Amino acid sequence: MPEHEAGGAPGTPAHEVRDFLRRQREQIAQRWADEPLFRTVFTVSRDEAVEAGKAVVDALAQVADAQRVEDPDAAGFSAVREQLARMGAARSRAGLSNTQVSSELAALWPPVENLLVAEGGQGSPEELRACSTTLSVLLGTLRLVAMQTALSEGQALIDRQRLQLLEVATPVIKLWDGIVAVPLIGTLDSARSQVVMETLLNAVVDQHARFAILDITGVPTVDSLVAQHLMKTVAAARLMGAECVVSGIRPAIAQTIVHLGLDLGTVKTRASLADALGYCLHELGTNIVNAAPDGAGRR
Repeated sequence: MPEHEAGGAPGTPAHEVRDFLRRQREQIAQRWADEPLFRTVFTVSRDEAVEAGKAVVDALAQVADAQRVEDPDAAGFSAVREQLARMGAARSRAGLSNTQVSSELAALWPPVENLLVAEGGQGSPEELRACSTTLSVLLGTLRLVAMQTALSEGQALIDRQRLQLLEVATPVIKLWDGIVAVPLIGTLDSARSQVVMETLLNAVVDQHARFAILDITGVPTVDSLVAQHLMKTVAAARLMGAECVVSGIRPAIAQTIVHLGLDLGTVKTRASLADALGYCLHELGTNIVNAAPDGAGRR
């Protein structure tokens, strides 16, 4: 291997790798720019891919300088985590699996190895082997960092989509002036109950609602946790100046509530959404008139 740059620690493979990366920064970046991981992500120009490659090489050199080539939490990787995440996300959107993205990351090693072998012709085989091993470990750590970052970004995306689905699955419907309703379908858990409460309270403010109907016809079971969530939502609506009515309590759910000893005495309940709407309209002083079959008269 060539002699150390000034300031290096002689005889340390990690610092030899650091010096190698700094010397070959341009060549490594040029070769990486032709690899699928860079070429298919940075499509505007090849120069953009080269600059991205240089940033990764600089990060690797910083990690090698700190002699933390096996540590994915090394400070040097911080500067490229966002870039690696963007690259991994772009390849995932292109339809590649995590295994395929990992293979593309592994393909970054051969160009670097070839440069190392070409440059290390004057060094002893032992020195070359030690540097090659250290560099291989460093590239393996980079691969691990990239996959960890990609998985974290993927989980964050899943969490965002889950929240969006919860919001979509919890619509607030304006039934009448001053009356809004939330038809609930499926299981209620803590996260969804929080979304229900926030969505309902926002609708109460936006619609200037005096009544809010929680229809649980589509909720399969009601346990103590679900009942607590309902009670909290009712109490929050009251604080906002709206009366909350719970509808859709089926016979089986009513029996469950009784068996659990849950006290819903302070909550207005109705058997169906229609009954709840009728109650709210009555409280608003609105009279609903059914037309006769022939379209004339009142009932």
